[in-house]
Amino acid sequence: MEKKLAFIHGLLMVECCLVIIAMGARMQQKSEAGNPIQTLSPPEGNTTFVEGTTWCIALPGVSQADLQKALDWACGSGNTDCSPVRQGGPCFEPDNIVSHASYAFNNYYQQNGNSDIACNFGGTATIINRNPSYGSCVYPSSEQTSESLQLSSRSIWRIWGTLLMVLCLNVFALM
Repeated sequence: MEKKLAFIHGLLMVECCLVIIAMGARMQQKSEAGNPIQTLSPPEGNTTFVEGTTWCIALPGVSQADLQKALDWACGSGNTDCSPVRQGGPCFEPDNIVSHASYAFNNYYQQNGNSDIACNFGGTATIINRNPSYGSCVYPSSEQTSESLQLSSRSIWRIWGTLLMVLCLNVFALM
């Protein structure tokens, strides 16, 4: 009798897990159905709701000391990846503060939602609608960021389904 009961519990566990996985897939389909795929023109650009394609760069004519202070913050406390503007990186040349700060400012701007406040840097930066990329130095855009968010959304559903499955297994283990 115990073997039959254990077998029935096992089948119920499997069924519960399949239902949870199916519910997660259905919920993911619904959430993706509400988010139409946006096409951008130009395809390499980013979009904001009103402004169109935008990037953040250092203001020409700003003092080198102010730019250096803002660059140090972006690459330090601002947690911006500045490795492309370091020696040997694809954006190191031209080796000047305006070029390096422009890349770092844009990287920070893209990572922080393309908001006006994310392109301030104490008044040393400005928003433009022309892609500042050159040669092998590619300035990040929100298009790349939104692709990462879509992957994150799928990962969240997988994690959620796994957690529910573990919860289901623990409930049946207690029976």
